[in-house]
Amino acid sequence: MVETLESQAMVEVRAPATSANVGSGFDVFGVALDKPADIVRVERADETSIQVHGAGAQYIPEDPEKNTAGKVAEMLDAPAYIEIDKGVRPSSGLGSSAASAAGVAVALDELYDLGLTDQELVEAAAEGERVVSGSAHQDNVAPCIMGGFTVSGDDGTLQLPAEFYCVLALPDVIVSTSDGRDALPREVSLEQRATTVADASKVVAGVLQNDIDLLGRGMKDEVVENARAPLIDGYEDAKEAALDAGAAGVTISGSGPSVLAVCRREQRPDVAEALVEGFWSADVEAKAYQAKVGDGVQVLSRR
Repeated sequence: MVETLESQAMVEVRAPATSANVGSGFDVFGVALDKPADIVRVERADETSIQVHGAGAQYIPEDPEKNTAGKVAEMLDAPAYIEIDKGVRPSSGLGSSAASAAGVAVALDELYDLGLTDQELVEAAAEGERVVSGSAHQDNVAPCIMGGFTVSGDDGTLQLPAEFYCVLALPDVIVSTSDGRDALPREVSLEQRATTVADASKVVAGVLQNDIDLLGRGMKDEVVENARAPLIDGYEDAKEAALDAGAAGVTISGSGPSVLAVCRREQRPDVAEALVEGFWSADVEAKAYQAKVGDGVQVLSRR
């Protein structure tokens, strides 16, 4: 007997880490990573409840009103028991809250057979992000749902297939999304705006042409990166070390403190070691992930 979607009681999904901005694409660019990831399970229920386990779970509220996943369930009018096994640490700059929100959006769509489009799922998950950031940012939830490289704007999200390799370094430093946003300047000059547009164009061209050097050159950002770098002890040392080890480009991942370095596949071990040693030189411990562009949320099981 084939079980229909309507009769399903549980759906389990894998929601990947993401890196927002990719340097010059502040609040616009995002990329899905093949690791790490959250595992999210949802079960039908009369009202929503949440349990969180894993990395940094003690810092994540389980009250549905204060959790990104709970807000998504409310937006979709799809009450559920939600269990989240965190593989993406909160306040890491790797889209931790987005992974929970996007994972739950996709899982509830499957559980209740809602038939939502990717864009509708992105918008629902972005409303979940409003709980932690104060606004419905799509730069992390879009790649988390769609995979690849995404460009988000008021008129929707553009998804671009992308194939490049990278290293993520997560230092033992905490930078909240709100702290990262508070550090930003309120005004930029016309010259800075023009430079940022030019660099962002190089990032898109590098993705489309599979040109890692062009992508790396476009990742520099003299406005957002310069404002946030002082929040991350050891960042400048780690960046310099990674570039010396062959990285094509290095920038802060999202609000930080994680650092994103793009490089060729065979360079990843050297770049990973350089990032960790760069932080060590500033007396900061760090962990490095050798990664690549990944897929969006994947359904692991249904019953």
